[in-house]
Amino acid sequence: MDLAFAITAFASIFAIVNPVGNIPVFVAITEGYSPELKRRVRAKVCLVAGGVLVVFALFGNYIFALYGITIPAFQIAGGILLFSIAFTMTKGQLTKAKMTDEEAQEATEKEQVGVVPLGIPLFAGPGAITTVMIYVTYALNSSNATFDFLTIFLGIFATIFISYLLLKYAEPLFSRMGRSGAMAFTRIMGLLLAAMAVQFMLSGIFEATSTYWDL
Repeated sequence: MDLAFAITAFASIFAIVNPVGNIPVFVAITEGYSPELKRRVRAKVCLVAGGVLVVFALFGNYIFALYGITIPAFQIAGGILLFSIAFTMTKGQLTKAKMTDEEAQEATEKEQVGVVPLGIPLFAGPGAITTVMIYVTYALNSSNATFDFLTIFLGIFATIFISYLLLKYAEPLFSRMGRSGAMAFTRIMGLLLAAMAVQFMLSGIFEATSTYWDL
């Protein structure tokens, strides 16, 4: 098992899902909910977000084949998308690629906010899906494909498990760190994600140019 790959995959998934930075949104949306209703909402958030990421990890490559998308092209496009999300995160803001103001305002059905907008697209948004699919392409082309593939799922499950714990104690955590603390964490995760996005783009460009010169 490639430990470096496992750590990097988990760090990338955790950074883009950003459960700490999402705590203020969860607290704001579920304000006034009963403890039981909050429990059901956070369970839905984790089930939906985890399910979406697992589905794209399993079937993402079939989507590539269906549309004729090459791995270098996806790495470059995914890197650009992740960099734009990371740039917004470094300013301490929720990116529009994750949740729009309209989606937050329209979340009127109490329990269903665990699906939209919290599960999708706040936790499992385009950036998280892209990150998982890129790491799957890395895993399938590595010498330890089976182990690397399993570490991606471990990274997803670990991120979702941590997210559940953070949401469970969201109110006391938010009261301690405040909005400024959550935004500071978001900025740090954004910087980390920006570096990873650049690495994705550089890897895609290198593979694309190598293929071109070999023709």
